[in-house]
Amino acid sequence: MNKRLFLLPCCLIAGILRLSAQGTWSLQDCIEYALQNNIQVQKSRIAEEQGEVSLWQDRGALFPSLSFSTSQTMGYRPFEESTALVQNGQVTTTTNKTTYQGSYGLNANWTIWNGGINRKNIEVQKLQNEISELATQESELSIQEQIAQLYVQIMYTKEGKRVNEQLLETAKSQLERGREMLQQGQMARADVTQLEAQASSAAYDVVSADAQIANYKRQLKALLELDLNTPFDVSGEAPADEKVLAPIPNAEEAYEKALVSRPEIRSAELGVDAAELNLDIAKRGFLPTVGMSAGVGDSHYSASQKSTRQQMKTNLNASAGVTVSVPIFDNRRNRANVKQAKLQRATSQLSLQDEKNALSNTIEQYWITASTQQQNFIAAQARVKSQKESYDLLNEQFQNGLKNVVDVLQGRDNLLSAEQAMLQSKYMTLLNMQLLKFYTGEQINL
Repeated sequence: MNKRLFLLPCCLIAGILRLSAQGTWSLQDCIEYALQNNIQVQKSRIAEEQGEVSLWQDRGALFPSLSFSTSQTMGYRPFEESTALVQNGQVTTTTNKTTYQGSYGLNANWTIWNGGINRKNIEVQKLQNEISELATQESELSIQEQIAQLYVQIMYTKEGKRVNEQLLETAKSQLERGREMLQQGQMARADVTQLEAQASSAAYDVVSADAQIANYKRQLKALLELDLNTPFDVSGEAPADEKVLAPIPNAEEAYEKALVSRPEIRSAELGVDAAELNLDIAKRGFLPTVGMSAGVGDSHYSASQKSTRQQMKTNLNASAGVTVSVPIFDNRRNRANVKQAKLQRATSQLSLQDEKNALSNTIEQYWITASTQQQNFIAAQARVKSQKESYDLLNEQFQNGLKNVVDVLQGRDNLLSAEQAMLQSKYMTLLNMQLLKFYTGEQINL
């Protein structure tokens, strides 16, 4: 057995056991596992194998066909006095009411030339096989893109949850202080009720973040084809600010690279080539077809006075011939095929342009989002810093009885809004920057 074929499933099983045991997955772990186990990817690979079978079959059309046939017939004529049978130019008469006849044939047929259609069909199937391979690559890239998006969403929501947990702790501290001030007569009951509502809202935000994380994990597990009993968590850590502030690739350069590297563009180009070949095939339908046939036959009859062996020797015959078929009027079939092929060629050309436009739009959208969110992140950093300093001061003043509940709640809302805006711009910048690089052929690296 090939060692590589043996080691591959062993390594895959070992990796699965390792991941199942620890329950935490890096982005690369998710991608590698999905490429091996995702059902859509596996279906694409099966389609590739089906294409190879079709190519093997098309190549077989270049060779002759050979078939053997036999017929064993029993006859019974209860009311006839005699029966005459013409066999290989001889008349055999019998008075037997029951007769038996056996015949045997070996026939070969070969299409010598049909306008070159058979060889063109092989060329078309080769293109279709390349398109199937590109479809598998496209499916793999799509899976990686979806995994990256969900992975970033989980990381973003987790970091947002940590912010909510910190605010929850502060809200609890403020509530405890408010209750103390209520007992001391320094705060009204209505203000304490507002603090209780703030703590409840902060607790709800934490629970809501947990629900969002669980939902994103469910979607990611679905891409990995993992069931609900499989422990799962991501191991990614919050990216450094330097990574988010890195230079963003130029959109025009990214598009030029993507035109060369993306499989959907190459697939559409091959679709145009296949349409041209199909048009050529359709035009060849007007050409003659030349075929050759040959056969060997034999038979025997129970009514003959000769033995079966003698009959088989006497009745043995062979034939060979050449057939030329010239289409004169075919109910417009060939003309219709040519027109349909031309329309398909036009459709393929439009599909190629559509793929290019879609790619251009996608890359431009990633670039615009990455550039905009990067600038938002820079502005949000300053806003979070000022809002945090303001909120810390408000909290300290509140603890000392110098600020009322309304000021504290307003400060909390401002800080929460600033934190959420910063986290959103941070992860949106990271995701779109990485996807922009991904479309140029680089690996996603969070």
